[in-house]
Amino acid sequence: MARLLSIDDDRSVHHLVSRTLEDSGVEVVPALSAEAGIEAVKAQAPDVVLLDIMLPDMSGLDAFRLIRQHDPRLPVIIATSAGSSENAIEAMKLGAFDYLTKPIDVENLERLVGHAIESRRLASVPVGMNNLTRPQDRGDAFVGRCESMQEIFKSIGRVAPQSVPVLIRGESGTGKELVARAIYQHGSRSDGPFLAVNCAALSETLLESELFGHEKGAFTGAQDRRIGKFEQCNGGTIFLDEVGDMSPTVQSKVLRLLQQQTFERVGGNSTIKTDVRIISATNRDLEEMCDEGQFRVDLFYRLNGYTITLPPLRERGDDRVMLLQHFLAGLNKELNRDVQGVAPDAMQKLLDYDWPGNVRELQSVVKQAMLHCSGPVLMASALPAELQSAAVRPRAEASQPSTNGMAEKAGAAAHASSEDEAEDFAESGFRDFIRSRIAVGTGDLYAETLAEMEKELLTLVLTHTSGNQSEASRILGITRGSLRNKIRSNGIVIGPNIKVAQ
Repeated sequence: MARLLSIDDDRSVHHLVSRTLEDSGVEVVPALSAEAGIEAVKAQAPDVVLLDIMLPDMSGLDAFRLIRQHDPRLPVIIATSAGSSENAIEAMKLGAFDYLTKPIDVENLERLVGHAIESRRLASVPVGMNNLTRPQDRGDAFVGRCESMQEIFKSIGRVAPQSVPVLIRGESGTGKELVARAIYQHGSRSDGPFLAVNCAALSETLLESELFGHEKGAFTGAQDRRIGKFEQCNGGTIFLDEVGDMSPTVQSKVLRLLQQQTFERVGGNSTIKTDVRIISATNRDLEEMCDEGQFRVDLFYRLNGYTITLPPLRERGDDRVMLLQHFLAGLNKELNRDVQGVAPDAMQKLLDYDWPGNVRELQSVVKQAMLHCSGPVLMASALPAELQSAAVRPRAEASQPSTNGMAEKAGAAAHASSEDEAEDFAESGFRDFIRSRIAVGTGDLYAETLAEMEKELLTLVLTHTSGNQSEASRILGITRGSLRNKIRSNGIVIGPNIKVAQ
């Protein structure tokens, strides 16, 4: 649950804020003085602060400075009376997230708090690279060992310490926002704010107001002055997603900001200076748009200080299996499930699918399937309809996991789907095992079958790696300790030939 710290000597304000935000799932922690509020910042770790500019023991500006010293990333919204707006403007110059005038408009309060909490999440949730996070870890992760993803990690490391604009390119769902956050978190502006704007989600007028702010009366519905993202992001980083969807008017204003680091609010005459790093992203062909006059060439060159191009999921080979294991682990915790593996026919459908929505679609599909899954193995019947009906691509066309990948190394026990593989499986005695157990009338055939499958899987993978447990654990997507325990519990003997002890 998100937490808001309300610092105000007026108890009625705390009551109003609590009543307004309770349906949004935001916990409100009240503080009646600046001193109490600063202590609460240290002890309660709020996600956002609502700070009155006039406090009995200290000025709001002094309190704000102390809060910033403790946590430079913490979004602080200033509450001010109509007659003290100059103090609020001064706080904005010092890095406040935004400000509200009293009496507080509840809709505006909800909007600003929502934006501030999202800003806090984007700036604070760590982005791990080149590793699988454990399901209990807090954070997001890039999962990938393919060559193209290794180049992405290197690019992030090269460009993050610089202040140049970065253009991230790639299909929808490939992880462009993760790249932007990783650049921010590893960069020299990581103590400043990080804000994201989806340029495709807003009309021209709303996007212009969102980015540059507006003055009261600038257009119909503009009842108060609004601070834009570029002003809020002074000293930090802004992420412009779907930048190819900006209108010519907004493109011109963004170009001027890149050139001069200045802008005016919509409906305003005052020139405002800001120091912000721009990271942009698109899934569109900006060069073609420039040729057709839909995107400014000069803006394209300004945004394209450094380019990072993300590969589509269908071209990432073994990474698909790694991502699948990663999502299973995380969703088991989120959904309180215990799905330990994927049935061979389900795995083949997942590998043969083209994934037009890329990593985001894979995560969504795994979550849907787990919600329909009733046992420890994810079956093909749990997959959504689009995978059930999708035509299987020929292996020569599909980017199947390489011969170093988990899917092929695990062999028939993990990914048997073709008739030849099924026959190999039968020859190994697996079908005979099932028939014999049915004949005996066992009451626990499901668990026994899974245990036998595990033995076959481990034996085949260890045979493929010539007993190399490090390589085998990498292929299986489990730790070496887990692999050792499974080898021991299954009675597998590692020698010139890998076999199960009789």
